[in-house]
This record gives sequence, structure tokens and C-alpha cells, in this order.
Amino acid sequence: MKNFCWIALLAVPGVLSNPRCRCLYDDPCWPNDNEFSQLQSKLSQQLISPVPPESACYPASNPSGNCTDVELNAVNGRWRSDQAGSMQSPNFETFIFPNGTIEACFLNTSLGFPCDQGNVPPIGVDARTIEDIQTAVVFAAKHDLRLVVKNTGHDYLGRSSARGAFMIWTHHLKNITYNSNFVPEGASESETYNALTLQSGVQWFEAYDAAQANGRMIVGGLSPGGSVGAAGGWVSGGGHSSFAPRHGLGVDNVIQFTMMVASGEHLTANTHINSDLFWAVRGGGGGTYGILTSVTYRTHEITPLIGIFFSSNFSSPAVGREVISEFVKFCPKLPDLEWGGWTSLSSATINSIIVAPNASWADVNATIDPFFNLLRNASADTITSTIPFDGFSSWYQAVFPEPEGEVGANIEIASRLIPQELFEDSEHLVEVLLSLPNGIGLNHVGGGKVSRTDPDSAGLNPAWRKALIHAVLGGGWPEGATVDEIRTVQQQIRDELSVLENLVPGGDSYFNEASLYEPNPQHTFFGDHYERLESIKDKYDPLGLFIVAEGVGSERWDSSLNCLLY
Repeated sequence: MKNFCWIALLAVPGVLSNPRCRCLYDDPCWPNDNEFSQLQSKLSQQLISPVPPESACYPASNPSGNCTDVELNAVNGRWRSDQAGSMQSPNFETFIFPNGTIEACFLNTSLGFPCDQGNVPPIGVDARTIEDIQTAVVFAAKHDLRLVVKNTGHDYLGRSSARGAFMIWTHHLKNITYNSNFVPEGASESETYNALTLQSGVQWFEAYDAAQANGRMIVGGLSPGGSVGAAGGWVSGGGHSSFAPRHGLGVDNVIQFTMMVASGEHLTANTHINSDLFWAVRGGGGGTYGILTSVTYRTHEITPLIGIFFSSNFSSPAVGREVISEFVKFCPKLPDLEWGGWTSLSSATINSIIVAPNASWADVNATIDPFFNLLRNASADTITSTIPFDGFSSWYQAVFPEPEGEVGANIEIASRLIPQELFEDSEHLVEVLLSLPNGIGLNHVGGGKVSRTDPDSAGLNPAWRKALIHAVLGGGWPEGATVDEIRTVQQQIRDELSVLENLVPGGDSYFNEASLYEPNPQHTFFGDHYERLESIKDKYDPLGLFIVAEGVGSERWDSSLNCLLY
């Protein structure tokens, strides 16, 4: 692919010279109409003015909006991703001022609040070509704008929005190319892969369909409707999956990517060229080194699999303790069998979906039946099943038959990676899990192929290679909640996270699903890879155009990420 080089722009006097604070909408430095007109003349699409999708229910704010459409689709991840101003969690469309004033646009108009722009960037570029991205990056750098890169808005830390920022929306870059003999740039002709190349706007439901159409499967994110982006923040943050114990994490499946960096260059990176960037972006965090324009993944053979499903409501805390204790003892066996999945549990209930790739129904039943028997004997309110599927696609459609769910609500989370060694003292681990008043989610995404991969093969936090479980806590609040009510929920999440922190002192977390309030994000997300990641960021983004919450280099900026501290 053709490279574009606008490095000379950075030498223009006044361009990003000794920056202290980014230029925001309504600041005197904000580009004028003539400058935006010049930008428009270079783009393939009209500039966009993103608004909160809920504004359609406020005629004064959005006279042409369709409120019924918003009400019907508020919890549909695909629909939300199609709206430039929508985040998957609407709390990240909301802005809270230091004095506690809230600026938002609530779907429930009866609350009596006005509809405001909140945290949604007021203007942006609907990128349909690589040149659109290049033009937008150069414009943002020239005017020292606060830059936000958004694909689907599926981000638990709100990195796809920022008040007064300039947005680059990559959602409509949808090209998908299948190549059964893909040769990375710079490699010998003998180095070939069965691969799928996805532009940055492709979502997992589209990638899965493309892989299936070519008789292959691909390791990716799992959510209702497959609305998560397949070639952006998911993989840059590591990319966990229920199929990681068998095939590795997302970063372990990347062959090559292309990226627009701050200079305006469009680079290809793999193990042969720009290998430092290739290393860093695989786990070093999204929105940090540049804008991914494509990712090439290895694909895998489609094999039969068994879906394992169980749920139970416990008749007493003692029954719950017995069941959870046995389940925790069973967990280390999962990655040895290359099984993955997720479980939610508390002192009152357990619900789980496990997938056993390339396994026979008889073998799976022989393995799981002892636990199922315990579960059924312990509680009459129990459902268990093992169901064979001919491959990933049919399993995925059965687990996520509809695109609704997991979005459209105000939510914050926190998480920790639980290393395998902690399962050696299973009773202590059970005590900790049962002490959490709101329960916990366990993602069975570690071990197996993940742990067999060299910790230094990618920029990913090395703690992933020792982790068995990614444990997640969370909390939410209703529309119209006061700042005090929101802060109470946030404090509850921090308090529960401290319980996990005591379990794993100085523990680690998943960059894509974590707390906004980590005291030491450099260690928590990147471990001892941080120093190298920082040096690579400084090489490709020396002026910090790409900055996100708790990302590499973010500690140099204030809490708003608008003003440099040093």
C-alpha cells in the first residue's frame, strides 16, 4: 500500500511548539470556518457533527430526530455503533464538571433535564478512505486539537469520547480480504498464512461471517450482535476470547497491521518491518501509537465443539460455598483442555457458558458430569446441558441470538488478572470471591495457548502469560442520578477492587476492561514492558497527539488529558 509522508508539517513554526494545553471547541485557538472549509475540501465525506443519540427525543435539540428509533434500539450494540455520537455506555456521553454539575442528554425525557452535548465531540471526520484519516490526523496535529478516535464506542473506560474534542470516526472502513496464502510485507515468499485482513471499521459479526464464508474461523471478541470492533482497541489492548486457551489471545493471532501515525505516515508493521511498532501495538493499548487502518489475522480450521451451559440458584449460603468451592477447584482444568468461556457467581447463584473446542460429546460429559452431579444434588433450582455444535458460527448464534444486551446502560467496571498459582489455595480464593456483595464475573480466557506463548513476544502485559482468569466487578446507576449517587457507585467498585487487590497485591488488569481509577496504571496494564512501550510511543508520537485514559504516556497529562504536566 502506498505510504504518505507529511513529516515536514511538524517543522512548521508554531505547529505543536511547546504544547501545554490542547485546543478545544470554543477556545480562541479553535479552527475557524475557513479552516474547516479547507479541511472539508480534502475529504471524501461531509464533516460530521456528532450528537448524543438521545437528542432525537428533544425536538429543540434535534428537530429531525426519530425518538422511536432510539427507544427501540437503545440497547442494540450494532445500532449504537452506527451513531457517530453514541457510546455503548451512555455515561461516557455525559460530562461532569468539577463543581458537580452534570451535562448530558437522557433518553427519559420525563426527568426534566435539558439535552446537552456532554462529552460527545462536536465535530469530526467520517473516514471512508486512508486519505481521509491522513488528512484528519494532519489537521488535528496542525491545530493541536484534542483528538478522539472512535469506531464503535465500545469502551469501558470512555476512550472514544472527550468534551470539545475533534473526532476521527473509522466505523465505515469495512473492507475485508481473505487470502489463503498471505505473505507479510518484507517476508520471503515461503512465509505464508491463511489470513483475513480487516479494515478498522469491521466489527466481529462481519469478520465471523467472512471467515465462515471461506470455511475458516477467527479468534475474536464475544458480545451480543458482535458489535465490538475487530481491528482497533480490542486487539491493541490484548484481545481476550473464550477461544484464547486453544488459539491464543488476539495479539497472538495478528500477522500484520497498517497504521496512520502522528506524522501522517501510513505504515505497515509486522515482524519484518517496523517490528518495534508491531510489538507495541499488540497489547500496548489502543488510541496510543496511531490509528489502525487494518489488521491481518491468522484464521483457523473450523472444528466441532461442545457448548456447556449451567446455572443454579443456591438454597443457602452453605450450599453456595460448597458449589463455588468445587467450581474453583475445577477451573484450572479448563485451559488444560483448551476450554474457555465465562461465569458469573455470587453466594446465591452461579451461571456459566463454557466452550470445548474440538472435543467429543462423550469426553466432555465424562469431564463435566462430576461437577454437574454435585450441582444438581446441591440445588433443585439447577439447569445443566452439553450441546454439540458443528463449529464456531452455530455456537455463537445460539449463545447470542439477538444483538441486544450489555450496552445502553450507565456502567463502570474494574478487573484483575488472577494467576494460576492462586488456585493452589482454592479455599482462600473461594472466601474472597464469596465476600464480594455484588458477585463477580470470571472470564476463562487464560492458560493453554496463552500461557505457552513467550511473554516478550508482544507488548502485552507479561502477567497475561501467568493468568488463568480475568475477574471483573462492576456497578451502574440510572439516568438522572446525582453526582453523589454516581460517586457512591464508583466508590463501591473501588472498595470491591481493593478486595481483589488484597488477593493479588500489586496485581495486573486488562487494558480494555478495567477501572478508571487505577493508582499505578503503568504497572497494572503493562507490567515491566512499560519502559519499552513508552520509548516506542515517543518515537512514533513524540508530541503526544494520541492520548487516552491510563494509556502509555497519559501520566504526563492532567486528569482531563488536555494539559501537559511535564
